[in-house]
Amino acid sequence: MATSTTRTARRPVQAAALLVGVVFLAVGVLGFIPGATSGDLAFAGPHTGALLFGVFAVSVLHNLVHLLFGVLGLVASAWRGASRMFLVVGGGLYLLLWVYGSFIHEGGPLPVNNADNWLHLGLGAGMILLGVVTTALERSRGQYLGAEQRG
Repeated sequence: MATSTTRTARRPVQAAALLVGVVFLAVGVLGFIPGATSGDLAFAGPHTGALLFGVFAVSVLHNLVHLLFGVLGLVASAWRGASRMFLVVGGGLYLLLWVYGSFIHEGGPLPVNNADNWLHLGLGAGMILLGVVTTALERSRGQYLGAEQRG
């Protein structure tokens, strides 16, 4: 007897979480590759001297954080709710990192420079926007039931 399994199509929020996760993984890996990263790559601290693409301050810890976010994005993309949470909460964390980098220029475990700050602002806002827009898209298509429909 043959059994058939129906595969549910990936929702927009899941595709967005997957895409963001893949980007974070790529950046995390590139942070360890000489040529993509110039300078001395130290484990942590504000003065590692390493720059990704000659622009963004990085360290081993910074790269590991990118890899962790990448893995979280890939895992979260399996579920709609987890994808939403990854995008919105992760975006919020990147906005906090932008605030941190904007006011704390010396000290701390992660190296940040002006380019990092702008990138963190863009990542945070972009991730939150993806979480909100993909949810609105699903609601407009009748694919997402809010709390009022679930009871």
